[in-house]
Amino acid sequence: MTTPVSDDLIDRLVGLVPGSRTYAARHQREKVAAATQGSYNALFDPALPDLTLTERLLVALYASRLTPAPELAAHYLERLQQAQADAALIQVAEAGEPQDAERLNQPRLAAILSFTRTLIEKPVEGDKAALLALPAAGISTPAVVALSQMIAFLSYQVRLVAGLKAMKASEEAHA
Repeated sequence: MTTPVSDDLIDRLVGLVPGSRTYAARHQREKVAAATQGSYNALFDPALPDLTLTERLLVALYASRLTPAPELAAHYLERLQQAQADAALIQVAEAGEPQDAERLNQPRLAAILSFTRTLIEKPVEGDKAALLALPAAGISTPAVVALSQMIAFLSYQVRLVAGLKAMKASEEAHA
């Protein structure tokens, strides 16, 4: 397999290379591929206010584990390790139990991960009560909006990776 030459996260995770049919299909509308990468860059920009980069990466790891999306989980785990995130917090995101953050005296993280789990597993329950639990844990309205946008993006990212992996596998099976 040829190594992807792109700085595009999705291309790298799926192993897409220029010249393949799956790469061509993904880049047929280059502005969509560029917008996907741009959204990733913006959502995980260390300078983004309201939610720390570590909190955002923990959410991404947690959502990737719940889905499951192993390539994305590995990516976000690596980013957390590069950011020198606390190993106990990483373990909470990997284990899948938001209440474990409470035991680490991290009620804010517990609320964030609980909300993430709700939107990933039972989005219909992402109602007013679920939203109000976040400000009760000290999370600002802009942070709630950013968190919701990020979870929606992660859901899209997971589906995009899964679809492209299936297309690539089909392409390779018929090569």
